[in-house]
Amino acid sequence: MQPSSKGLIIAAPSSGSGKTTLTLALLRHFRNSQERVSPVKTGPDYIDPAYHAAAAGRACYNLDPWALRDESLAALVTLAGQDTDVVLAEGVMGLFDGAVGGAGSTAALAKKTGWPVVLVIDVKGMSASAAAVLHGFSSFDPELDIAGVIFNRVGSPRHASLLDEACRPLGIPVLGHLRRQEDMVLPNRHLGLVQAVEHSELDGFLNRAAEQVAWDVDCRALLDLARPSRLERREMGTLVPPIGQRIAVASDVAFSFCYSSLLEGWRQSGAELTFFSPLEDQQPSPKADAIYLPGGYPELHVGQLGANQNFMGALRAAAEKKITIFGECGGYMVLGQGLIDGRGDHHAMTGLLPVETSFAVRKRSLGYRVVRSLVDSPLGPVGQGFAAHEFHYSTVVRGEGEQPLFNVEDAAGKNLGTAGCRLGSVMGSYIHLIDTLPG
Repeated sequence: MQPSSKGLIIAAPSSGSGKTTLTLALLRHFRNSQERVSPVKTGPDYIDPAYHAAAAGRACYNLDPWALRDESLAALVTLAGQDTDVVLAEGVMGLFDGAVGGAGSTAALAKKTGWPVVLVIDVKGMSASAAAVLHGFSSFDPELDIAGVIFNRVGSPRHASLLDEACRPLGIPVLGHLRRQEDMVLPNRHLGLVQAVEHSELDGFLNRAAEQVAWDVDCRALLDLARPSRLERREMGTLVPPIGQRIAVASDVAFSFCYSSLLEGWRQSGAELTFFSPLEDQQPSPKADAIYLPGGYPELHVGQLGANQNFMGALRAAAEKKITIFGECGGYMVLGQGLIDGRGDHHAMTGLLPVETSFAVRKRSLGYRVVRSLVDSPLGPVGQGFAAHEFHYSTVVRGEGEQPLFNVEDAAGKNLGTAGCRLGSVMGSYIHLIDTLPG
């Protein structure tokens, strides 16, 4: 048996500590240095993986220890480790943050894979106190290996010396001191970072970050910490049943929230995938027997989408032919009667589902979900279960519940009622499906 993938996890005490920028800088540095390093992202995130892929020149897969079955997690670790020497994982939120009991956390991924953790600590406004933070995180869970630390936003050489002196008794290697540079910050919007494809100067940003990290971090020592995963090597299988044999996937800046692992699983099941851009008023392939509209930011382009009659007309014609159409989150909103923007203006959508959604009635819905199908569909029979997540700022103001698609629970098992809608061959919901539940 071939050895399992060597890996290393970049984590932090909290969000905003700088782990994303550091991970991107490392990935671009290793790419520029001809090192074979592949990226992965912990948990349910669509935006960071696109940045990882841009930095590394390789696909980025999401490793979610809450949502993925053990065999699915092992298969994705194997897939990420193909044609590479080290898998570099970015954590999510703080090291121990996740669902109830820490499930889905970066720490949970570290324990499942056996990969060591390098902790990134933002030390602006502290010196010796950083040792207390490091000691607390390294001793909180004895099953975790905190193999190194990198200090971020270090103000001066004297500041670096104080940090090193305070942490020396802990015996955890200090791998670097990232200088305080306020311009090395990525832009944000609701749901997270501005998408990678919208960052007009991304390549220059990544190269500047790579140059900085080469000066400030012992990148070779960091790579040398990587260890093989304790998970067995597995072939990639299907995470979510393919909704057709020939699936047309909407793909552009408005419809980009789609897991690489979902599409790869469909390909492994024998499905043929084609791609089209609703924003460019393209139609799905006429050979398609199913259409998938992922999530994204359709609300930022709602006027253009509503005016793209080739796209809208093609979806309506497909529905008349009983072709399966499946929308998630943003895709679901486009399948509805209308979308109300943040100013309260109404925009007509495809009208294929009886729902109307609104950003004027703004509500954040965030969290892991367990959903079970209420109807027979290409996704499976009644009762088919999925691990999933939900993350949006809009709400349904009319129509949902008439023909619901899923029954929904949160990660703690609390019943949240029904979600989504199905009408004929068209179905959708705010829910992002990740993996099929066992049994």
